Amino acid sequence: METLTWSHNVSSSLHLPRPHSSSHIRRFRISCISDQTSKGNQMIISVTGATGFIGRRLVQRLHQDKHSVHVLTRSRSKAEAIFPVKDFPGIKISEEPEWKNSIQGSTGVVNLAGMPISTRWSSEIKTEIKQSRIRVTSKVVELINSAPEDIRPKVFISATAVGYYGTSETQVFDEQSPSGNDYLAEVCREWESTALKVNGDVRVALIRIGVVLGKDGGALAKMIPLFKMFAGGPIGSGKQWFSWIHLDDIVNLIYEALINPSYKGVINGTAPNPVRFVELCDQLGYALGRPSWLPVPDFALKAVLGEGASVVLEGQRVLPNQAKKLGFPFKYSYVKDALKSILS
Repeated sequence: METLTWSHNVSSSLHLPRPHSSSHIRRFRISCISDQTSKGNQMIISVTGATGFIGRRLVQRLHQDKHSVHVLTRSRSKAEAIFPVKDFPGIKISEEPEWKNSIQGSTGVVNLAGMPISTRWSSEIKTEIKQSRIRVTSKVVELINSAPEDIRPKVFISATAVGYYGTSETQVFDEQSPSGNDYLAEVCREWESTALKVNGDVRVALIRIGVVLGKDGGALAKMIPLFKMFAGGPIGSGKQWFSWIHLDDIVNLIYEALINPSYKGVINGTAPNPVRFVELCDQLGYALGRPSWLPVPDFALKAVLGEGASVVLEGQRVLPNQAKKLGFPFKYSYVKDALKSILS
Protein backbone atom coordinates (compact mmCIF):
# COMPACT_ATOMS: atom_id res chain seq x y z
CA MET A 1 0.00 0.00 0.00
CA GLU A 2 1.29 3.43 -0.70
CA THR A 3 0.96 6.97 0.45
CA LEU A 4 1.18 10.25 -1.46
CA THR A 5 3.87 12.49 -0.16
CA TRP A 6 5.69 15.57 -1.33
CA SER A 7 8.80 14.54 -3.18
CA HIS A 8 10.31 18.02 -3.16
CA ASN A 9 12.20 19.23 -0.11
CA VAL A 10 13.80 22.63 0.08
CA SER A 11 17.48 21.89 0.54
CA SER A 12 19.07 23.38 3.62
CA SER A 13 21.92 24.53 1.40
CA LEU A 14 19.56 26.84 -0.49
CA HIS A 15 20.21 30.36 0.85
CA LEU A 16 17.51 32.95 0.30
CA PRO A 17 17.90 36.66 0.99
CA ARG A 18 16.05 37.57 4.19
CA PRO A 19 12.80 39.33 3.32
CA HIS A 20 12.32 42.79 4.86
CA SER A 21 8.72 42.39 5.95
CA SER A 22 5.99 39.83 6.56
CA SER A 23 4.31 40.84 3.29
CA HIS A 24 7.51 39.80 1.47
CA ILE A 25 7.34 36.47 3.28
CA ARG A 26 3.71 36.02 2.29
CA ARG A 27 4.41 36.91 -1.34
CA PHE A 28 7.38 34.57 -1.45
CA ARG A 29 5.38 31.71 0.06
CA ILE A 30 2.46 32.22 -2.32
CA SER A 31 4.74 32.34 -5.37
CA CYS A 32 6.41 29.08 -4.25
CA ILE A 33 3.06 27.35 -3.84
CA SER A 34 1.70 28.49 -7.20
CA ASP A 35 5.03 27.53 -8.80
CA GLN A 36 4.86 24.03 -7.40
CA THR A 37 1.21 23.64 -8.29
CA SER A 38 1.85 24.73 -11.86
CA LYS A 39 4.41 21.95 -12.14
CA GLY A 40 1.77 19.45 -11.04
CA ASN A 41 3.18 19.22 -7.53
CA GLN A 42 4.52 15.74 -6.87
CA MET A 43 3.09 13.96 -3.87
CA ILE A 44 4.43 11.02 -1.91
CA ILE A 45 1.52 8.71 -1.20
CA SER A 46 1.59 5.63 1.02
CA VAL A 47 -1.10 3.05 0.18
CA THR A 48 -2.31 0.05 2.18
CA GLY A 49 -4.35 -2.55 0.27
CA ALA A 50 -2.38 -1.53 -2.83
CA THR A 51 -2.47 -5.05 -4.26
CA GLY A 52 -6.29 -5.17 -4.12
CA PHE A 53 -8.82 -4.37 -6.84
CA ILE A 54 -9.01 -0.60 -6.17
CA GLY A 55 -5.44 -0.28 -4.87
CA ARG A 56 -3.80 -1.57 -8.05
CA ARG A 57 -5.62 0.94 -10.21
CA LEU A 58 -4.94 3.79 -7.77
CA VAL A 59 -1.19 3.01 -7.73
CA GLN A 60 -1.17 2.90 -11.56
CA ARG A 61 -2.88 6.30 -11.67
CA LEU A 62 -0.51 7.93 -9.14
CA HIS A 63 2.55 6.47 -10.85
CA GLN A 64 1.33 7.56 -14.26
CA ASP A 65 0.94 11.13 -12.91
CA LYS A 66 4.55 11.04 -11.67
CA HIS A 67 3.79 10.92 -7.94
CA SER A 68 5.95 8.83 -5.63
CA VAL A 69 4.16 5.76 -4.31
CA HIS A 70 4.96 3.70 -1.23
CA VAL A 71 3.19 0.34 -1.29
CA LEU A 72 2.60 -0.74 2.33
CA THR A 73 2.21 -4.51 2.19
CA ARG A 74 2.50 -7.65 4.26
CA SER A 75 3.86 -9.59 1.29
CA ARG A 76 6.76 -8.09 -0.65
CA SER A 77 6.71 -10.96 -3.18
CA LYS A 78 3.01 -10.40 -4.00
CA ALA A 79 3.52 -6.63 -4.34
CA GLU A 80 6.61 -7.11 -6.54
CA ALA A 81 4.66 -9.46 -8.81
CA ILE A 82 1.84 -6.90 -9.20
CA PHE A 83 4.13 -3.85 -9.51
CA PRO A 84 7.24 -5.14 -11.36
CA VAL A 85 10.18 -2.71 -11.39
CA LYS A 86 10.29 -2.57 -15.21
CA ASP A 87 6.71 -1.23 -15.33
CA PHE A 88 6.76 0.72 -12.06
CA PRO A 89 10.24 2.20 -11.67
CA GLY A 90 10.68 4.17 -8.45
CA ILE A 91 7.82 2.57 -6.53
CA LYS A 92 8.86 1.76 -2.97
CA ILE A 93 7.55 -1.52 -1.54
CA SER A 94 7.56 -1.64 2.27
CA GLU A 95 6.78 -4.60 4.49
CA GLU A 96 5.29 -3.90 7.90
CA PRO A 97 8.53 -3.15 9.83
CA GLU A 98 9.31 -0.45 7.19
CA TRP A 99 5.86 1.19 7.22
CA LYS A 100 6.98 3.81 9.73
CA ASN A 101 9.73 5.13 7.45
CA SER A 102 7.38 5.14 4.46
CA ILE A 103 4.59 7.02 6.24
CA GLN A 104 6.92 9.63 7.71
CA GLY A 105 7.52 12.17 4.96
CA SER A 106 4.51 11.07 2.92
CA THR A 107 2.13 13.79 1.74
CA GLY A 108 -0.83 11.50 2.28
CA VAL A 109 -1.86 7.99 3.24
CA VAL A 110 -4.63 5.96 1.54
CA ASN A 111 -5.91 3.05 3.61
CA LEU A 112 -7.64 0.38 1.50
CA ALA A 113 -6.60 -2.72 3.44
CA GLY A 114 -9.01 -5.46 4.44
CA MET A 115 -9.93 -9.01 3.63
CA PRO A 116 -12.51 -9.11 0.77
CA ILE A 117 -16.09 -9.51 2.01
CA SER A 118 -17.38 -11.23 -1.14
CA THR A 119 -16.18 -14.56 0.16
CA ARG A 120 -17.68 -17.50 2.02
CA TRP A 121 -18.23 -16.38 5.63
CA SER A 122 -17.54 -18.57 8.64
CA SER A 123 -17.15 -17.29 12.20
CA GLU A 124 -13.35 -17.28 11.68
CA ILE A 125 -13.66 -15.39 8.38
CA LYS A 126 -16.08 -12.88 9.95
CA THR A 127 -13.55 -12.21 12.71
CA GLU A 128 -10.81 -11.79 10.09
CA ILE A 129 -12.97 -9.48 7.92
CA LYS A 130 -13.29 -7.15 10.90
CA GLN A 131 -9.83 -7.56 12.43
CA SER A 132 -7.95 -7.15 9.13
CA ARG A 133 -9.55 -3.71 8.75
CA ILE A 134 -9.24 -2.56 12.36
CA ARG A 135 -5.68 -3.83 12.79
CA VAL A 136 -4.20 -2.14 9.71
CA THR A 137 -6.18 1.08 10.23
CA SER A 138 -5.08 1.25 13.87
CA LYS A 139 -1.43 0.64 12.93
CA VAL A 140 -1.50 3.32 10.22
CA VAL A 141 -3.16 5.86 12.54
CA GLU A 142 -0.58 5.14 15.25
CA LEU A 143 2.29 5.65 12.74
CA ILE A 144 0.80 8.93 11.43
CA ASN A 145 0.25 10.20 14.99
CA SER A 146 3.76 9.31 16.15
CA ALA A 147 5.43 11.03 13.16
CA PRO A 148 7.18 14.33 13.98
CA GLU A 149 4.96 17.23 12.92
CA ASP A 150 7.21 18.41 10.06
CA ILE A 151 7.13 14.99 8.36
CA ARG A 152 3.59 13.93 9.32
CA PRO A 153 1.24 13.24 6.36
CA LYS A 154 -1.26 16.06 5.81
CA VAL A 155 -4.14 13.92 4.56
CA PHE A 156 -5.54 10.47 5.45
CA ILE A 157 -8.06 8.81 3.12
CA SER A 158 -9.59 5.73 4.72
CA ALA A 159 -11.94 3.36 2.93
CA THR A 160 -15.09 2.11 4.56
CA ALA A 161 -18.26 0.73 2.95
CA VAL A 162 -21.96 1.39 2.30
CA GLY A 163 -22.58 -1.59 4.58
CA TYR A 164 -22.41 1.10 7.30
CA TYR A 165 -26.09 1.89 6.62
CA GLY A 166 -27.44 -1.65 6.97
CA THR A 167 -29.89 -2.89 4.32
CA SER A 168 -33.32 -1.77 3.15
CA GLU A 169 -35.53 -2.10 0.06
CA THR A 170 -37.33 1.18 0.81
CA GLN A 171 -35.02 3.66 2.57
CA VAL A 172 -32.68 6.11 0.85
CA PHE A 173 -29.33 6.69 2.57
CA ASP A 174 -26.93 9.61 2.37
CA GLU A 175 -23.90 10.68 4.44
CA GLN A 176 -26.17 11.95 7.26
CA SER A 177 -28.07 8.66 7.66
CA PRO A 178 -27.60 6.61 10.85
CA SER A 179 -25.76 3.28 10.87
CA GLY A 180 -27.54 -0.06 10.54
CA ASN A 181 -27.59 -2.86 13.10
CA ASP A 182 -26.21 -5.87 11.22
CA TYR A 183 -22.72 -7.38 11.17
CA LEU A 184 -21.31 -5.28 8.29
CA ALA A 185 -22.65 -2.05 9.82
CA GLU A 186 -20.81 -2.93 13.03
CA VAL A 187 -17.59 -3.62 11.07
CA CYS A 188 -17.88 -0.24 9.30
CA ARG A 189 -18.56 1.69 12.53
CA GLU A 190 -15.46 0.26 14.22
CA TRP A 191 -13.39 0.75 11.06
CA GLU A 192 -14.40 4.42 10.84
CA SER A 193 -14.01 5.18 14.53
CA THR A 194 -10.47 3.72 14.40
CA ALA A 195 -9.58 5.98 11.44
CA LEU A 196 -10.95 9.04 13.26
CA LYS A 197 -8.37 8.62 16.04
CA VAL A 198 -5.82 10.22 13.70
CA ASN A 199 -4.18 13.50 14.80
CA GLY A 200 -6.56 16.47 14.57
CA ASP A 201 -4.23 18.39 12.23
CA VAL A 202 -4.53 15.67 9.56
CA ARG A 203 -7.36 16.11 7.04
CA VAL A 204 -9.45 12.92 7.01
CA ALA A 205 -11.84 11.67 4.33
CA LEU A 206 -13.82 8.47 4.99
CA ILE A 207 -15.03 7.03 1.68
CA ARG A 208 -18.01 4.68 2.09
CA ILE A 209 -17.56 2.58 -1.02
CA GLY A 210 -20.36 0.78 -2.87
CA VAL A 211 -20.03 -2.31 -5.07
CA VAL A 212 -17.11 -1.54 -7.41
CA LEU A 213 -17.60 -2.55 -11.04
CA GLY A 214 -14.53 -3.07 -13.19
CA LYS A 215 -12.65 -5.53 -15.36
CA ASP A 216 -10.81 -8.47 -13.80
CA GLY A 217 -12.07 -8.37 -10.26
CA GLY A 218 -14.64 -7.25 -7.73
CA ALA A 219 -18.24 -8.42 -7.59
CA LEU A 220 -18.71 -8.55 -11.36
CA ALA A 221 -16.01 -11.19 -11.81
CA LYS A 222 -17.94 -13.46 -9.41
CA MET A 223 -21.36 -12.67 -10.86
CA ILE A 224 -20.70 -13.16 -14.58
CA PRO A 225 -20.02 -16.96 -14.43
CA LEU A 226 -23.19 -17.47 -12.33
CA PHE A 227 -25.11 -15.28 -14.71
CA LYS A 228 -23.93 -17.29 -17.72
CA MET A 229 -24.69 -20.61 -16.01
CA PHE A 230 -28.31 -19.59 -15.32
CA ALA A 231 -28.77 -17.72 -18.61
CA GLY A 232 -28.76 -14.53 -16.59
CA GLY A 233 -31.46 -13.12 -14.42
CA PRO A 234 -31.92 -11.44 -11.07
CA ILE A 235 -30.32 -12.88 -7.97
CA GLY A 236 -32.81 -13.41 -5.15
CA SER A 237 -35.97 -11.26 -5.29
CA GLY A 238 -34.38 -8.76 -7.69
CA LYS A 239 -35.92 -5.92 -5.65
CA GLN A 240 -32.83 -5.35 -3.54
CA TRP A 241 -30.91 -2.14 -4.23
CA PHE A 242 -27.46 -2.18 -5.75
CA SER A 243 -25.33 0.88 -5.00
CA TRP A 244 -22.46 0.57 -7.44
CA ILE A 245 -19.54 2.67 -8.69
CA HIS A 246 -17.23 2.19 -11.67
CA LEU A 247 -13.59 1.43 -10.77
CA ASP A 248 -12.40 4.54 -12.68
CA ASP A 249 -14.73 6.77 -10.66
CA ILE A 250 -13.74 5.42 -7.23
CA VAL A 251 -10.05 5.81 -8.13
CA ASN A 252 -10.69 9.37 -9.36
CA LEU A 253 -12.67 10.16 -6.19
CA ILE A 254 -9.82 8.98 -3.93
CA TYR A 255 -7.30 10.88 -6.07
CA GLU A 256 -9.39 14.07 -5.85
CA ALA A 257 -9.69 13.63 -2.07
CA LEU A 258 -5.88 13.55 -1.86
CA ILE A 259 -5.38 16.83 -3.69
CA ASN A 260 -8.53 18.83 -2.84
CA PRO A 261 -8.75 20.23 0.72
CA SER A 262 -12.58 20.50 0.44
CA TYR A 263 -12.83 16.70 0.58
CA LYS A 264 -13.17 15.84 4.25
CA GLY A 265 -15.42 13.83 6.53
CA VAL A 266 -17.73 11.13 5.17
CA ILE A 267 -18.12 10.86 1.38
CA ASN A 268 -20.23 8.11 -0.22
CA GLY A 269 -18.25 6.39 -2.98
CA THR A 270 -21.26 5.39 -5.09
CA ALA A 271 -22.62 6.43 -8.50
CA PRO A 272 -25.52 8.94 -8.59
CA ASN A 273 -28.01 6.34 -9.90
CA PRO A 274 -28.20 3.13 -7.84
CA VAL A 275 -30.40 0.44 -9.41
CA ARG A 276 -32.51 -2.46 -8.23
CA PHE A 277 -30.85 -5.79 -8.85
CA VAL A 278 -33.32 -6.76 -11.53
CA GLU A 279 -32.26 -3.71 -13.59
CA LEU A 280 -28.58 -4.51 -13.09
CA CYS A 281 -29.24 -8.02 -14.41
CA ASP A 282 -31.22 -6.71 -17.39
CA GLN A 283 -28.36 -4.39 -18.29
CA LEU A 284 -25.77 -7.12 -17.71
CA GLY A 285 -27.73 -9.51 -19.95
CA TYR A 286 -27.93 -6.81 -22.60
CA ALA A 287 -24.20 -6.06 -22.38
CA LEU A 288 -23.33 -9.79 -22.57
CA GLY A 289 -25.78 -10.33 -25.46
CA ARG A 290 -27.76 -12.87 -23.39
CA PRO A 291 -31.40 -12.75 -22.29
CA SER A 292 -32.01 -12.01 -18.62
CA TRP A 293 -34.98 -14.18 -17.82
CA LEU A 294 -34.06 -17.01 -15.48
CA PRO A 295 -33.50 -15.84 -11.92
CA VAL A 296 -30.28 -16.99 -10.29
CA PRO A 297 -31.58 -18.86 -7.25
CA ASP A 298 -30.49 -17.79 -3.76
CA PHE A 299 -29.07 -21.26 -3.14
CA ALA A 300 -26.63 -20.94 -6.06
CA LEU A 301 -25.18 -17.74 -4.64
CA LYS A 302 -25.16 -19.12 -1.10
CA ALA A 303 -23.28 -22.18 -2.37
CA VAL A 304 -20.56 -19.84 -3.67
CA LEU A 305 -20.57 -17.19 -0.94
CA GLY A 306 -22.29 -18.73 2.10
CA GLU A 307 -23.44 -16.03 4.55
CA GLY A 308 -21.37 -13.56 2.49
CA ALA A 309 -24.16 -13.79 -0.12
CA SER A 310 -26.09 -11.30 2.04
CA VAL A 311 -23.89 -8.57 0.52
CA VAL A 312 -25.60 -9.21 -2.83
CA LEU A 313 -28.98 -10.59 -1.69
CA GLU A 314 -29.72 -7.60 0.56
CA GLY A 315 -28.76 -4.12 -0.53
CA GLN A 316 -29.17 -0.45 0.22
CA ARG A 317 -29.95 2.62 -1.87
CA VAL A 318 -27.09 5.05 -1.21
CA LEU A 319 -26.72 8.48 -2.80
CA PRO A 320 -23.40 10.36 -3.19
CA ASN A 321 -24.75 13.73 -1.97
CA GLN A 322 -21.39 14.95 -0.70
CA ALA A 323 -19.48 14.12 -3.90
CA LYS A 324 -22.17 15.91 -5.92
CA LYS A 325 -22.00 18.97 -3.63
CA LEU A 326 -18.24 19.02 -4.11
CA GLY A 327 -18.77 18.96 -7.89
CA PHE A 328 -17.09 15.59 -8.43
CA PRO A 329 -17.40 14.71 -12.15
CA PHE A 330 -18.68 11.12 -12.41
CA LYS A 331 -17.51 9.46 -15.61
CA TYR A 332 -20.21 6.77 -15.30
CA SER A 333 -23.52 7.89 -13.74
CA TYR A 334 -25.60 5.08 -15.27
CA VAL A 335 -24.99 1.35 -14.84
CA LYS A 336 -25.69 0.71 -18.54
CA ASP A 337 -22.72 2.88 -19.56
CA ALA A 338 -20.49 1.42 -16.84
CA LEU A 339 -21.19 -2.17 -17.93
CA LYS A 340 -20.78 -1.30 -21.59
CA SER A 341 -17.30 0.15 -20.91
CA ILE A 342 -16.27 -2.87 -18.84
CA LEU A 343 -17.60 -5.63 -21.07
CA SER A 344 -16.89 -4.18 -24.50
